[in-house]
Amino acid sequence: MIYLSRKIDAFLVDWKNNPNRKPLIVKGPRQVGKTESIKWFAAKNFDNVIYINFVEEPKYKMITADGYKTDDIIKNISRIDPGKRFIANKTLIFFDELQEFPEIATALKFFNIDGRFDVICSGLMLGINYRKIESNSVGYKSDYEMRSLDFEEFLRAKGYDDTFITDLLEHMLNLLPLNDVLMKVCDSLFLDFCILGGMPAVVREYISKGTFEGSIEIQQQLIADYKEDIRKYAAGMDQTRILNVFNQIPPQLAKDNKKFQISKAAPGARFMDYRGCIEWLNDAGMTNICYCLNFPELPLKGNYDESKYKIYFADSGLLVAMLDQEAQDDLRTNKNLGVYKGALYENFIAEALAKSGYGLYYYKRNDSTLEEDFFVRTASKLIPVEVKAKSGRSKSLRTLIGSDKYPDIHCGIKFSGGNIGYSNSIYSFPYFCAFLLKRYLKQIS
Repeated sequence: MIYLSRKIDAFLVDWKNNPNRKPLIVKGPRQVGKTESIKWFAAKNFDNVIYINFVEEPKYKMITADGYKTDDIIKNISRIDPGKRFIANKTLIFFDELQEFPEIATALKFFNIDGRFDVICSGLMLGINYRKIESNSVGYKSDYEMRSLDFEEFLRAKGYDDTFITDLLEHMLNLLPLNDVLMKVCDSLFLDFCILGGMPAVVREYISKGTFEGSIEIQQQLIADYKEDIRKYAAGMDQTRILNVFNQIPPQLAKDNKKFQISKAAPGARFMDYRGCIEWLNDAGMTNICYCLNFPELPLKGNYDESKYKIYFADSGLLVAMLDQEAQDDLRTNKNLGVYKGALYENFIAEALAKSGYGLYYYKRNDSTLEEDFFVRTASKLIPVEVKAKSGRSKSLRTLIGSDKYPDIHCGIKFSGGNIGYSNSIYSFPYFCAFLLKRYLKQIS
């Protein structure tokens, strides 16, 4: 099986090289490659690996029967499987599917204090289970949130190296338009990534076959698995409400006004009844929430209306998998985004920003047509980010930059199908450069 190199690979090596490392929890949604990456790292960096999967082998839920101290746990693991060996300072214990047995998190304190064995835990971070993990292990663990592949990881899977990525960034920094060959190559790769998304199983199938064959079936199975997770881990009445929200995301993104309307999710639905459901999907890593700012100014945190928001899929490929059959066929055969063009590009930029570590915010002024898709910040500036499905005049962006009403805004960024450019304090970049935005802003600031 092809191993897809991931950004977590370097993180795990740094974690192991840290003499003060704590037990690590790798959290993230289903099928983003957590187990595969940890096993790949473990095989290369440890003489001895103990792997315990609480879904496949529920008998290991008994290992805390005598308490949470390290000696008690390894003694009970050895009783269940005498073949497992615990070699001090050379052993990694990998607890997988943590959401099935969050109680093991209590033991992380004792493993941390004991210091003889390295521990990594991994699993779906859903609902009350993760809150229990947090409270049981605070101060004695490190966390890493893993998502599906971003466009940079996709490029690496296709064989493009650091030189290619650095060259793109240099063009952005120097505002040098890309030549026709590079634009055509990157546009094609980006469209493929839009259609596929970043789920490793989907990308691996595409890499091995060189076509989209089989990708939709894998995506649709992932959607079915996500819905099953909602039924399994969400409580009571919330199951139906969460599913209602999940199913409403594609049709609401397809509209010009992409603000999510709870009233469309179910007759008589109210925000107060659905707020927890929306946060559940976000906490589970299935979606990204983009909140409406009260006013476009710094700071961003606390400066938004929690009842006004857009909901994007955390992986654009899953959005594609939920489109109607005709739209999917047209997209794969002709790469025609049709009515969903704006939704897909906006979802991709939201995904790229979230995977870069940005919170998502937009702004819509009530008394005018002024509306901006996203905002990011540097140390001292607020930067509006616009996503254009077609070439346009960027009226709202120019208003935000030019008006004295918005003193924190001095320039803007536009992502579109066009080339790199600059005019009237607006920096223009192709969509596929979005994954580099944080590095770009750090360097020019």
